[in-house]
Amino acid sequence: MADYKVKDTGLAEKGELLIDWARAHMPVLALIKERFQKERPLEGVKLGACLHATKETAVLVRTLEAGGGEVLLCGSNPLSTQDEVVAALATTGTKVFAWRGQTTDEYYWCVNRVLDYGPQITMDDGADLVNTIHSSRTEKLADVKGGSEETTTGVIRLRAMEADGALKYPIIAVNDTDTKHMFDNRYGTGQSTIDGILRSTAVLLAGKTFVVGGYGWCARGIATRARGMGANVVVTEVNPLRALEAVMDGFRVMPMAKAAKVGDIFVTSTGDINVVDGKHMKLMKDGAIMANSGHFNVEINIPALEEMSTGKRRLRNSLDEYTTKDGRRLYLLAEGRLVNLAAAEGHPSEVMDLSFADQSLVAEWVWKGEKMEPKVYDVPRNIDETVAKLKLDGMGIEIDTLTDRQEKYMKSWKEGTV
Repeated sequence: MADYKVKDTGLAEKGELLIDWARAHMPVLALIKERFQKERPLEGVKLGACLHATKETAVLVRTLEAGGGEVLLCGSNPLSTQDEVVAALATTGTKVFAWRGQTTDEYYWCVNRVLDYGPQITMDDGADLVNTIHSSRTEKLADVKGGSEETTTGVIRLRAMEADGALKYPIIAVNDTDTKHMFDNRYGTGQSTIDGILRSTAVLLAGKTFVVGGYGWCARGIATRARGMGANVVVTEVNPLRALEAVMDGFRVMPMAKAAKVGDIFVTSTGDINVVDGKHMKLMKDGAIMANSGHFNVEINIPALEEMSTGKRRLRNSLDEYTTKDGRRLYLLAEGRLVNLAAAEGHPSEVMDLSFADQSLVAEWVWKGEKMEPKVYDVPRNIDETVAKLKLDGMGIEIDTLTDRQEKYMKSWKEGTV
């Protein structure tokens, strides 16, 4: 079988231009790539990656390849692949299996093609690669030394696997680093989600009631950016601490059943199922818009929406109008999938620079390190701080360092009020 499957290799030249643009805004990965080329820490290692196949991911792939690794790539969402980018990767030798608009069967065919090569390290965004190898491709488990997970939803699934005793190899939760969730999740998701909504609708956000499901790091970013665009933001939550934080940050907080009656735009970002359910849709105004920025297309109950509708039509790219049995029009963006990737281009390269720097250094650490128990682990603090320091250096920003006296004071319990 061919060592790649993409939509059209004729798009490669355009893809290289997109990759060049991303590379120019990812200085941390550039520094890591420079070191990897000299040291070759991943020489001969097979890295199976199920990630959003975007221009930023291409920069990560080429960084890993510069370190001697053989990257096997499939997309982590049927609608997030940039066909130009994977064409460029395919024509320069990467084993890539991804194209935009896959069916579910095609999506998992690509996942299985990656596993056919027997990856020794896995890189996931949503844990579909890990789930598949644990459920239907168990013969490949013996090849794997460890893996990493990029997103909140995936970490939730993997911690559930660990709790059930089902996890068979160690996973590093890249998502839980400060340089990932505080920056990628908050600033990246915040900006790119608004971008996806505007590209697919062109509506004015100012003056709209904008309902955000959840108040984790991603949802915080969405709520903040929506407020910056002049929207009146409402937050719904199940966690009392996050709900209290949202109140203290100046947002209105209420249950989804109340928010459904007043909202103009609804965006979910929780990692859970049926955040916007059929009972909520029955309360919505004519013209309400729904979008999801969580990893899987289950946060909005699409079967319930279809069951309560008499008709559906596509008005624009990524914009479907449903006519309900009582005559209202409800709008769903990007088929309920990640609106920031399906209707826009995903996170800005500058924030993916941090996340993918974490991925690169974690891959090196896992491969060179001792065997670990099959659990979900945090990224070592020194890797997180190294990435942050490299980012500051790339931005030309200097910070203070502790003096010897200050370091001694911070480690002492004997000094107090004088």
